[in-house]
Amino acid sequence: MVLFFAFGSLIYTCVLLVNAVAILSEDRFLARVGLSNSVNEPAFGASSGGGDASIKSKLVNLMTSVRTLMRIPLIGINVLIILYELALG
Repeated sequence: MVLFFAFGSLIYTCVLLVNAVAILSEDRFLARVGLSNSVNEPAFGASSGGGDASIKSKLVNLMTSVRTLMRIPLIGINVLIILYELALG
């Protein structure tokens, strides 16, 4: 039974973290801290000349992907969590 409660907390934590990444504004916040994706990226499959991409660029690409791909599913997941909390508290 304890494992079930820990699993629910893990799901809440993951949803909150994905929500936090999804609402970050690239123009207002990320550009100020240097995490903007405004630099032209090379074409798909092409290298940037210096070998592997940096951790910073991978993090920027991950945040951009999360904002792009998880926007609609997050709405549904958030609605389900809200309904669950309202019904079962």
